[in-house]
Amino acid sequence: MKKVLFTALLATVVSLTASAQTRIGGLLGFGSEIESLALGAVGEFMIKDNMGISPQLVFFFGKKEGDVKTSMWEINGNFNYYFLQENVDLYGILGLNIASVKVKYDGPSIPGFSASASDTEIGLNLGLGANFPVSNDNILPFAELKYTISDFDQLCIFAGVKFILP
Repeated sequence: MKKVLFTALLATVVSLTASAQTRIGGLLGFGSEIESLALGAVGEFMIKDNMGISPQLVFFFGKKEGDVKTSMWEINGNFNYYFLQENVDLYGILGLNIASVKVKYDGPSIPGFSASASDTEIGLNLGLGANFPVSNDNILPFAELKYTISDFDQLCIFAGVKFILP
């Protein structure tokens, strides 16, 4: 019985991935809280015509104010639900966010004061996105507006290109 169930599960997974469209690409963005530009990678694995899983890895460029430098990265695991697929594909975003912020002090040493500190938090992503299909079927420009609810609340604006894999 276990072999039959395993074979059925394996056949289901293989058929879903064989028919699913996979997209990978890059993005540029801006974070409102860190007030910095971002560079990242994005993937999207379509599980149905109107649903996709979208992992992202985003690095925010460091921001320096005086002797203090702040940097941030985040990993996002988003679920995209496409509610309009015509000339522009509009989708809602719901996902998990893991963000890490590091603050480093480069000024004169102060006794009893640590030169750097970091913190990592988990949050919830909510947002909207749009794909802009072009005449080349393998290139898909996109834009996203995402708000992360956590101790590192921030609004992010992303734009980039996804490449559709065969």
